[in-house]
Amino acid sequence: MPTLLIVMILAATAFAFWSAGRAAAEQAVKVGRDACRAAGVQLLDESVHAIRLRVCRHDNGWLGWERTFRFDYSSDGHDRRSGRLVLRDSRLVSFSGPVAAAPSQL
Repeated sequence: MPTLLIVMILAATAFAFWSAGRAAAEQAVKVGRDACRAAGVQLLDESVHAIRLRVCRHDNGWLGWERTFRFDYSSDGHDRRSGRLVLRDSRLVSFSGPVAAAPSQL
């Protein structure tokens, strides 16, 4: 009986970790899509890939997960550039990629 309880606790923990990872990936896709739309470029493959996962300390002192994602975008359909974004839980803490073009001065 205690073995079953331990297995259930481990399964619930694994499911919570997986669910949080999926939520972070969906948030990363949304941030990448919005950044590409604002910069006037195309998000390629409509996908964002997790490339790093690490434990970090949040501003409130608690430990949490920091996930780094990579995405590809194109300005004219013939080139391919990479962008990167970092999420702590669901909060964006770092972004490198396309930026909105500043209006030209006449």
